[in-house]
Amino acid sequence: MDWQTRITVNPNILVGKPIIKGTRLAVEFIIDLLAQGWSIEEILRNYPGITVADIQACLSYASAALKSEKVYAIST
Repeated sequence: MDWQTRITVNPNILVGKPIIKGTRLAVEFIIDLLAQGWSIEEILRNYPGITVADIQACLSYASAALKSEKVYAIST
């Protein structure tokens, strides 16, 4: 999934959080709904402006963000 075609960042929308293009729905919000146990069908029913591909793009974006995260050991 090429999330770049569906996810955008605009500093004037939601303080620059990544959103689904053409909406004010943050990637973080969609991921949170899924984490709370919402099904894809429930999300689509409650937010009819998005598609299954948009939800998949949110997941792909989250995956890419986690892969690029760096963890450093801190000596105590």
